[in-house]
Amino acid sequence: MIYTPILFNTVTHMKTTVEIPDPVLDAARALARREGTTVKALIERGLRRELAVAESPLPFKLRRASFQGNGLRADQPGVGWDRLRELSYGD
Repeated sequence: MIYTPILFNTVTHMKTTVEIPDPVLDAARALARREGTTVKALIERGLRRELAVAESPLPFKLRRASFQGNGLRADQPGVGWDRLRELSYGD
């Protein structure tokens, strides 16, 4: 008689219960059927995406800092950067 050890992988996988509203679960089941996968796989994929988003830094967003939204000089519409620099710094 040969004995083979049975390994239980309780460290990398855990069973848990999650309450999901019926309409969301119905939509997930339909999506899983269309994609040929399982609801479990969809939940895992969604959690991984959310974790990746939470771990990544937010992109830099420049605040709107224009003065009254009319540009540098109302009497100089459509001028180039060289002229704007002259007007700004008095060059």
